[in-house]
Parts: sequence; C-alpha cells; structure tokens
Amino acid sequence: MKVRKAVITAGGWGTRFLPLTKSQPKEMLPLIDKPLIQYAVAEAINSGIEQIILVTALGKNAIEDYFDHSFELEYFLEQRGETELLKEMRALSNLANICYIRQKEPLGLGHAILATRDIVGEEPCAVLLPDDIIDSKVPALKQLLKVYEEHKTNVIAVERVSRQETVNYGIIEPKQISDRLYRVLRLVEKPEPDNAPSNLGIVGRYILMPEIFATLKVTPPGKKGEIQITDALQLLLERQEVIACEFAGVRHDAGTPLGWLKANIALALNHPDIGPKLKEYLSKLL
Repeated sequence: MKVRKAVITAGGWGTRFLPLTKSQPKEMLPLIDKPLIQYAVAEAINSGIEQIILVTALGKNAIEDYFDHSFELEYFLEQRGETELLKEMRALSNLANICYIRQKEPLGLGHAILATRDIVGEEPCAVLLPDDIIDSKVPALKQLLKVYEEHKTNVIAVERVSRQETVNYGIIEPKQISDRLYRVLRLVEKPEPDNAPSNLGIVGRYILMPEIFATLKVTPPGKKGEIQITDALQLLLERQEVIACEFAGVRHDAGTPLGWLKANIALALNHPDIGPKLKEYLSKLL
C-alpha cells in the first residue's frame, strides 16, 4: 500500500526556548526565510505525500494561520503591485492538503502519533519531527519511502552519533542488510554509553505500518510519563520487522537554541544571496 499521509508533530511546549515560546510556537521560529515547520511540510510534499496531518496543541494557532489564506494581506499586496510576493503567499496557502488535530497533553511522541489514529486509518504513514532539519539532495523521507517500497515494513531513519551522545537518542541494535541499511534487532531509549547496543541513533523520520497504533495503545509510559515511539517499536518487533536507513544528508538539530543557531548559519552559508555576505561578515567577526 502506498504511503499517502504524513504526520508532523508540533504539540510540544518548546521549553528549551522559553521565554520566547511562551507566546510563539517553537515550530514558527525562522530558519533563514521560512519557519521550521515549513521545511518539514516541504520535505513531505517533495517526497510524494498527498495529505499532511499536523499535531498541534493549545497556543499553536499561528501554525494554522501561516498555511491558510490571508485575504487582507493578498489584497494589500495586489493593490501595491507586489506581484511576486503575492504569488509566493498564494503558493504557500496552496502548498499542501493539511488537516490539524490537537494533542491534549504533551505526553510524548508516541502519544502524539496515537492521536492521529482515526485520521490515518488502516494504512501506513510517515512521521516527521520538524526539529530535525535534514539537508540532502534527495529528501530524507523520500529515501525512507524507497526502502519501504522494497521491504513493505516499518522504516526508521538513523545516523551515527558519538558514544557520549547515546543518552540523547533511541539507539538500535543493527544487523546489516546492505550499505546504509540494517535490520533492527532491538531498540533502547536513551541508553548510557556503556549499555548502548551501537552508535546508530534514531532521528526524526519514520515510515510506520498501521499496526503501530494498536501497539502504542499498550505501550507503558516511560520515566517521565511519556509514551515513547522507541518503546512501541520495540514491542512491535515481536511481530513485525523494522528496517533502519542511514540516510544520505546532513541533519541539523534545531530543537535547542544552539542547534537552531547552528542550523541558521549552516544553511545561510549555502544560500546564494546570503552566503557570500555572511562569510565576509563571519571572517571579520572571527
């Protein structure tokens, strides 16, 4: 069955960016000239996804407004003769078929995915975390979808992390299938370096079979009372295969202030208009 739907999670409080995120969704923070959330939406669309399900929460109305038509703004731009900006605003509003659902409590990624059960239905779906910005020639999600087409099972994105960083990731125990492709034997949520089964960490791209929803329903909460997708996938391994894809590309973790700043600098340096001037500025500054 073709993967037609993608879930993008945007229901967290963004506590690492407080006080900024007290009144503004973290997902609307700018990355060069677009908010974080738009990169995830664009990646899904460029990977062939037909419908996007955005999981939001209280205080996230700005996300819905951003992807909606703004008739007053469009009228203003039209009257001013700003034809290029007008085209850009209309293209943004027509970018994707998006529906929204609220996560009533911030109880983890697994809980957010479970909230979409009735909309996704009995079909596989993609999941994207907007904090993870992946710069690649072929969209990272498209790379996972190619693996799904070959194996018709759950696919997760992984990248190599240092041993000291395993405490920040779900880590897999891999059995290599081919170059950059692994059968997952076990998953461990944020293990200490000495207990980590490998240095392949799970990052924010997934293709999940519909059985994940029944599994999430019976997945016990973790230490913080949150339902973790890593724990659910470990349970699902008892009856379904999980394949890990070491994607080609560079991931930027925009989920922390420093990571977000690094992502802005890295992407800006490659921007055709901004890059040369930024390089000049940084060379003077340093």
